Amino acid sequence: MNTNSYKTISANKATVNKEWLLVDAEGEILGRLASKVAKLIRGKHKPDFTPHVDCGDNVVIINAEKVVMTGSKWDDKEYIRYSGYPGGQKSVVASEMLKKHPERVVENAVRGMLPRNRLGRAIFKNLYVYAGGNHEQEAQKPKKIELDKIK
Repeated sequence: MNTNSYKTISANKATVNKEWLLVDAEGEILGRLASKVAKLIRGKHKPDFTPHVDCGDNVVIINAEKVVMTGSKWDDKEYIRYSGYPGGQKSVVASEMLKKHPERVVENAVRGMLPRNRLGRAIFKNLYVYAGGNHEQEAQKPKKIELDKIK
């Protein structure tokens, strides 16, 4: 009798293989970029994905100021924040946010696609966004990845 024994492999902090990836956001649509980057950070593209473990890669995004939004979202989309005090709610239009802090536009989009718990906050720390073409993670030698190849 030939019986195969299959065991479910569950990744943990010691067995996770993390890589450094470089993504160029120039000409990319914001929502599509964010969903693909969230998948990379979460680790869902790996065969040993485990939902309760940070098994994703570290992602560096460059050229965040050259990201694209379709339609009239540059004028219609608002980013709202609240200080916690009465009258402390402030909103900024996407075009103003891009002028002042282009990296926050991409960070907010990716953060919205991560889980809203302790693990999601820890995973978000694996994202590094830069407005220009230069980044500070040269020592890690990130591998350039094309977003078109990610499903």
